[in-house]
Amino acid sequence: MHENVKQETSRTVIERYYSKPPTKIQAPTTSKSIVRFVIATLFALVFTAALAGDLEDGLAASKREDYVNALAKFRRAAQQGNRDAHTLIGLMHYEGKGVAQDYAEAVRWYRLAAQQGDSYAQFSLGFAYDKGEGVAQNNKEAVRWYKLAAQKGSAKAQFNLGVMYSKGQGVTQDYAEAVRWYKLAAAQGDAGAQYNLALKYDSGQGVAQDYKESARWYQLAAEQGVAQAQFNLGYMYDEGRGVAQDYKEAVRWYKLAAKQNNYKAQFNLGILYFDGKGVLQDYARAHMWFNLSAVGGDSGSAKGRDLAARSMTTQQVELAQRMARECMASKFTKCD
Repeated sequence: MHENVKQETSRTVIERYYSKPPTKIQAPTTSKSIVRFVIATLFALVFTAALAGDLEDGLAASKREDYVNALAKFRRAAQQGNRDAHTLIGLMHYEGKGVAQDYAEAVRWYRLAAQQGDSYAQFSLGFAYDKGEGVAQNNKEAVRWYKLAAQKGSAKAQFNLGVMYSKGQGVTQDYAEAVRWYKLAAAQGDAGAQYNLALKYDSGQGVAQDYKESARWYQLAAEQGVAQAQFNLGYMYDEGRGVAQDYKEAVRWYKLAAKQNNYKAQFNLGILYFDGKGVLQDYARAHMWFNLSAVGGDSGSAKGRDLAARSMTTQQVELAQRMARECMASKFTKCD
């Protein structure tokens, strides 16, 4: 029975890419909140001198979410040549805070600040060229502006530049150069760069293949909540690749990814429950995770679910189905 199960529901091969392939980090804050941007980004990265009058008042208004007044204050500061105000006005136009969303106008303000050496504006301008937002799409221009920001230490720009070199967009494809930029961003704690660097060590692209290094970078990204890194790290423990084989650790990382609706982690978790590896054998749990994976789009999971059902009573199958519904209804918070 178990030999058939092994054959029918073999574990998925470790993915070499994101479920969504590694992409660039968006230039404006992903939180879509200028308040968070002001607090978390500008104070840390932009300002190098004491805040003055209108700019300080504009920041205070932004924190109150009084964006119309904030924009007026930033404009007054910009008229005095304040570079940081140019960046903020660009961001407000990009996000439509206190003004109608206008990518072209955002680009105009970003360019003013970028030409004065502002790294966030340079990164944002690179992203605009990358995505063709407010300007004609141009990978070479994107690379140029990303590089200027990356050389000033912008982790997001370093990550995006790594992606450009990895994909050969705007530059000649160069995996070693991609690794170099990923390393710089990863060392600053960028989760996307940590994950992409792990992929490079895993595949041996641009660097000597090294599963131990791959597992180390997967773990750093996984600890920051990157679902695909959690899945890949679970697989490493499952197979003993780069780490000592440890089914309990595999279960732990698969669960974290599975609860982010990673269907491949759900599938592999189903196998471990079916086999009783790292957990007590539990056909109902195996059925539940296979079922959830099938809903998520994995065609092979239906076979695993049906195989688990053969070892279950009708009542147990009904319980497993109810558990799957409750898990989904709770957005994966009540799955244990």
